[in-house]
Amino acid sequence: MRQPIFIAHQLQHDTGKRLFIGLVLGTAGLLCVLLLLLWLVPTMGFSQIHPWLPALTAFFTGACILVILTIAIGLTLCAWFGQRGHAIPGARRLWQAAARILLPLMEGAGRLLGFPADRIRRSFIKVNNEIILSSALSCTPDKTMLLLPHCLQSSRCEHRLTYHVDNCRRCGACPVGPLLDLRDRWGIKLAIAVGGSVARRIVVQEKPRLIIAVACERDLSSGIQDTAPLPVYGIINTRPCGPCLDTQVSLAHVEQALAFFIPKENHPAPVPPKKD
Repeated sequence: MRQPIFIAHQLQHDTGKRLFIGLVLGTAGLLCVLLLLLWLVPTMGFSQIHPWLPALTAFFTGACILVILTIAIGLTLCAWFGQRGHAIPGARRLWQAAARILLPLMEGAGRLLGFPADRIRRSFIKVNNEIILSSALSCTPDKTMLLLPHCLQSSRCEHRLTYHVDNCRRCGACPVGPLLDLRDRWGIKLAIAVGGSVARRIVVQEKPRLIIAVACERDLSSGIQDTAPLPVYGIINTRPCGPCLDTQVSLAHVEQALAFFIPKENHPAPVPPKKD
């Protein structure tokens, strides 16, 4: 079995998974308390409507609490063991089912506790990546898409790349040219999106089986939710000039992700070292 890759540039200011696990369990506990209150408060009134109604309400509340606790414990185990490369049966399906509703609840709970939203999102992306890595997903180059944000393009560039990425002159002023070289060498698909709606349209048109996405914490976390159950491996960009302007990405991280997910028989020949 392949072991997950551990990349130094995977996340800037890596927060680990303790924040994620704490917010999952805390949010689950809060929901359970609210459900108990919803049952306890009207119970006396329910008994006057029908003698079985309090029991039915208790059964429904208990079932909801059991489901919430099962999801919370399952996600906690996925987050904890995912970093060690253990494939937990059903982990990716559980994650996909919970991703759409989990992050908004986590962000709300985190704000109440004073955690910045981007810190919560980084933790979410990290756990998402490790679950995908531990699932030993394999995908051919023609079904693998590298999805990039438009802010990787130099702000001084005059060429429009959003719909015609091959308009790039590969001048070296931004990471787009080297990323196109990776696309050509690996035989994958590459697209640049200006926002969530464009990204979703690209995904629908191209129908990839795996997306390696480069973006900021906000766009990555929302993209992971929007494209579920399609797996998205997220790479957070760096922003030396601030948000949405001349951002950068680790080419080594991108290529390591490609090497992990694409079967070895589809790997390109190694690039010979340049002669001085």
